Amino acid sequence: MKKTLKVLALFDTAGTPPADQDFSQELKTEDWKAEANVLNALKRLGHEVRSLGVFDEPGLILEEVKTHPPDVVFNLTEHFNNRSAYDQNVASLLEMLGVRYTGSGPTGLTLCKNKGMTKEILAYHRIRFPAYAIFPPGATIRRPKRLAFPLFIKPLQEEASYGISQDSFVENDEAFEERVRFIHERMNQEALAEEYIEGRELYVSILGNQQLQVFPIREVIFSEVPEGRPRFSTFKAKWDEAYRQRWGIQNIFAQPLPEGVAERIAKICKKVYRVLRIRGYGRIDLRIAPDGDIVILEANPNPNLAADDEFAQSALKAGLTYEGLIQRILGLALST
Repeated sequence: MKKTLKVLALFDTAGTPPADQDFSQELKTEDWKAEANVLNALKRLGHEVRSLGVFDEPGLILEEVKTHPPDVVFNLTEHFNNRSAYDQNVASLLEMLGVRYTGSGPTGLTLCKNKGMTKEILAYHRIRFPAYAIFPPGATIRRPKRLAFPLFIKPLQEEASYGISQDSFVENDEAFEERVRFIHERMNQEALAEEYIEGRELYVSILGNQQLQVFPIREVIFSEVPEGRPRFSTFKAKWDEAYRQRWGIQNIFAQPLPEGVAERIAKICKKVYRVLRIRGYGRIDLRIAPDGDIVILEANPNPNLAADDEFAQSALKAGLTYEGLIQRILGLALST
């Protein structure tokens, strides 16, 4: 019989949370779908669930854990004080408190969030990724000769395509410098310039700590984008439904792959997952280059857990219900 757990669902808020921690209205909105889905699943599983929203006050976590010690924290935080790079600090705090929590630890979150560090580790392990250069704020903006157009410019430490638009795709030095300056001035962080990789874009969801399960591969298609135009996932392409319909953008299970390619993708993605210290659950984004090589775009620890998003849909295709997935994630947290 499954043990009833005391679970604290921890998530970030866009501003100072209400004193009564009442998020009943927010949980009805599209933006809070993942939080609502996870909370409902935990309750249906029979666990004792408390929730806590935090913005910029770590004392709230300290007080909650002290007053109502949980068996495990379901960590849904993606930001702290509106800084996505600070999610690692929430995991560090839970580590110091000796509390079990779901998903990746501070090391995995740090390595994956900083895309420059990600690439250095992948290079060491001879895993292919786009050629790149990093431009800190205040540095001279000059394209290295080794980077040939077209190029893709994005913020170094963001996720969910935040900061990515059609202007991120550049084909000359003027546009290159303009986009790098935009990231410096508007987003106050380093800019990452990458070679643009043409090819199919696939998403690989993985569950586990030591023993890894690779779920069926997902693919994004751009059916209404004119031939010859770049196809990539901007912020709007991921989150704006009207924009997605206009350009025929759909996330589907991968169309047939050449013989042996799915197995090669699974092997490479497992290696990426391990070398970047991802734990619990994660998603690897990649493209199949024109030469057939596998090119890693990003590694995403603690990806979105909305029931209709990539990870849960891939798990369902593999025969794992949403409640079953949430229970497995809890079990992985308790086994570390």
